Amino acid sequence: MNSGIPSLNIPATPIDDDRSEATPSDGLRAVLDNLDALVYVSDFETYDLLYMNAYGRRVWGAIQGRKCWEVLQNNDGPCAFCTNHLLIDAEGLARAPHVWEFQNTIDQHWYQCRDQAIPWTDGRLVRLEIAMDITDRKEMELALKEAHEQARAAALEDHLTGLHNRRAFFEFGNQLLKQSRRHKSPLAIIMFDLDHFKHINDNHGHEAGDEVLRQIGKILGSKVRESDIAARIGGEEFAILLSETETDEAQEMADRLLNLMRETPVCFRDAPIGSTASFGVSSLRPGEKSLESLLARADEAMYESKSSGRNRVRVKA
Repeated sequence: MNSGIPSLNIPATPIDDDRSEATPSDGLRAVLDNLDALVYVSDFETYDLLYMNAYGRRVWGAIQGRKCWEVLQNNDGPCAFCTNHLLIDAEGLARAPHVWEFQNTIDQHWYQCRDQAIPWTDGRLVRLEIAMDITDRKEMELALKEAHEQARAAALEDHLTGLHNRRAFFEFGNQLLKQSRRHKSPLAIIMFDLDHFKHINDNHGHEAGDEVLRQIGKILGSKVRESDIAARIGGEEFAILLSETETDEAQEMADRLLNLMRETPVCFRDAPIGSTASFGVSSLRPGEKSLESLLARADEAMYESKSSGRNRVRVKA
């Protein structure tokens, strides 16, 4: 793995005092102290810091007599994310270096770390970590990821009603269909089209029509479960896919929605605007594999409502 972090084995020489720490040779120490990255060594068992380069000392302070978790994270014990167990195998032998990324809890910076077990002056294996500050890169990555997620959300949302759009209905609906088939659970669909919507636009203006559509979005948003999929799939056409729902339950919901629309006129510029809709209900048949075929039956039922005088619910199982 090419991590961009230098691989170092630090030959250490003892210090002439009574401390158990050791330091790299003068030449290597000059190199390490000029690295724009943290380099430190700690004991596997005691977590005592045995060495830290100048970069680390500038950021985290002196190390004498202190533990790695005490200096680097200000913890009162070993870090929950400590990688020591990944660096030595069951026989106590060094494994390949482990490269990972994390956000430090003290300075909130992001670091890419290269951890490995190396032999120390007394022959024991110790932990060597080289950590490069990647905050700028990570923040750019996170910002880009958020932008992608926002763009995807925008691409799947109807901006006027706040509901899913047609693309999202089929994308998420096919997932729900597969889940229903896998678990052999019922799945129902409601389709409805606003009655005489052109008259609303012609008589009150397109802004009034938009307000009616927003009102429908609010009604559906308040009545549809999180496990269901409500979408505006056309100009004034809507669809709701209902998980774990039998046909009669879907019909009851369609009746409730129709009554809500009748009882909740939109007030636009002090003028109440009533709206009704023609509803069609259907449900998944045994062995049915296509969301399109389910939608087509609901569409047929919806047009039966229209041809029967509108403002009603029809079912086509």
